Amino acid sequence: MNDDTALIARLERLAAALERLAAPAPVEPDFDAAEAFIWHPEREGFDPVGRVNRVSLDLLKGLENVAPQLAENTERFARGLPANNALLWGARGMGKSSLVKAVHADVRARLQKDLRAQGTDLKLVEIHREDIASLPRCLGHLRRSGHRFIVFCDDLSFDKEDTSYKSLKAVLEGGIEGRPDNVIFYATSNRRHLMPREMMENERSTAINPSEAVEEKVSLSDRFGLWLGFHNCSQDDFLAMVRGYAAHYRLKIRDEELVREALEWSIGRGARSGRVAWQFTQALAGRLGKRLEP
Repeated sequence: MNDDTALIARLERLAAALERLAAPAPVEPDFDAAEAFIWHPEREGFDPVGRVNRVSLDLLKGLENVAPQLAENTERFARGLPANNALLWGARGMGKSSLVKAVHADVRARLQKDLRAQGTDLKLVEIHREDIASLPRCLGHLRRSGHRFIVFCDDLSFDKEDTSYKSLKAVLEGGIEGRPDNVIFYATSNRRHLMPREMMENERSTAINPSEAVEEKVSLSDRFGLWLGFHNCSQDDFLAMVRGYAAHYRLKIRDEELVREALEWSIGRGARSGRVAWQFTQALAGRLGKRLEP
């Protein structure tokens, strides 16, 4: 009897030790906690974002050709209508990620009454490039929610020996489950085809059927039904960006002085882009002692 008691006690201690070693059960995400979240695959969790780092849509100058297309696609998705995954590609610093965040806020605000009537909301979920392989697990959580989600990956690209793009292909189109009806995928990239040229050429030189190997790489971009190109801006577009920021934040400076300083700043940076315009605005506001309030 004593031996049985001792054995039971040991088993109980062993069971308790195993429970301590076991990973905690994943917490069911609360998607009502915020309008935006960041996916963390190592703990199967979504961190709510208290305030999204973005600018309003009307401050994004030089995007008149692409902004309406993304806004229309997003609005259709928010209304439960068919919409396409979107790839925003092109020049650095020209507002690709800023446009995604601004369009999300704009559409969500305009459709707020309709969304509430349907008992749903339009959420933004960011997934980091290095976590793309976990995208199917992320979508598994989103699939069970009644909300609609824009899953956003900034600066998406794939390097040599990287096979995680296959998970993305299956999710976007072609897998058994595919993309949930309440999820759409937006990505930004400096590359139109997401793969470096040398990677494609290496596949061509080593493959049994070179053309099929290259098509396998290029077909990833084909999974995005909406392609939006961003190109280097002109001087007029750059100055429109600077003037827009100066007016919005009420920076007290004469226009000719603003233009001169902005052009000097862009020459010093060796580039004209939305990012350079914003960096100049920050420097100017700091010099003028003006806070850039949201």
